Amino acid sequence: MEMNTDRDLVLRARMRLLSHDGRVLHAPAGLAVYRLLFAVSPQVYATRLAYVLEESSRSAQVAHLPGRRRALLQEALAALAVVPAHHPHRAKVLERVAAGLRALEAAPQGASQAAPQGAPQTGAGR
Repeated sequence: MEMNTDRDLVLRARMRLLSHDGRVLHAPAGLAVYRLLFAVSPQVYATRLAYVLEESSRSAQVAHLPGRRRALLQEALAALAVVPAHHPHRAKVLERVAAGLRALEAAPQGASQAAPQGAPQTGAGR
């Protein structure tokens, strides 16, 4: 564990995951938990962090903020950089992140982007 990471915060984050009844703790709670645990164990939590970041980039809270959406997707790419290419979930999450970035690039400058159809409407950015 890194010296800068508060042990109590890490313990609380792990307890939050243990008390969660599901595979992934979704945003916004998931963002805080996975960001903290990624700092401690990057290879263990990278794909879940990237998944929740991508999910957050499609939320209603950031639909009108292309800069925030791009930042979330770029953070997801950075998290995936530590994941081995053969990881079973890496390709799927990477494709979703890349698709989000392509959609942002294709949008006219300054235009608001609505969340894609079927996107979860929960979660928030940073």
